[in-house]
Amino acid sequence: MTCRMFSIALGTVTVLAACSSPPAQNATETSTPAADTSAVEHAAMPADPKTDDEIIKVALSAAPADVAGGAAIVEPNADGTMRQIRAGTNGFACMAHPEVMCLDMQWQEWADAWMKKRAPKVTAVGVAYMLQGDTGASNIDPYATVQTPDNQWVVSPPHVMVLTPDTKQLDSLPTDPKSGGPWVMWKGTPYAHIMVPTVPMPKE
Repeated sequence: MTCRMFSIALGTVTVLAACSSPPAQNATETSTPAADTSAVEHAAMPADPKTDDEIIKVALSAAPADVAGGAAIVEPNADGTMRQIRAGTNGFACMAHPEVMCLDMQWQEWADAWMKKRAPKVTAVGVAYMLQGDTGASNIDPYATVQTPDNQWVVSPPHVMVLTPDTKQLDSLPTDPKSGGPWVMWKGTPYAHIMVPTVPMPKE
């Protein structure tokens, strides 16, 4: 098994991501927090989780076990409010919809700001996990919902997302998802953040 290591130093926090070639053994390492980073395989996940037990199972697959184990499990209601299925103890919130993800408190503030179309108040480095990957997004437009010829649509494999209150730190990173390491998504907007793939990006 071969791995490539990427390191992003953000103040006193360093985020590390390992790229592993066998797809069934995807892994990521981060010191924010350190974790057993094995993602639950897609094959074991309900395709459309509806019951609370199914939602919990899928939501927990978003993050390393030692993060997901203490995370709250939430589910969006039709009106956009969130229903708590399970209380948490570590400040993270994991969900199965609309994407499988697990957000720390900085990212929860960011998500609230994005939904309300206001500038997020990022006061510290934030970490979010999407160890099941995502279903696709524009790399330049935070509110794009479908692919167009010019909105740089990208479907990301398992990855970690990082926020920093010092946006100048984003200037040293590329914006190209195919650059071979971390990149900045939505640069130049209030929602800019670092994408850290934990496996190689798929080739077109």
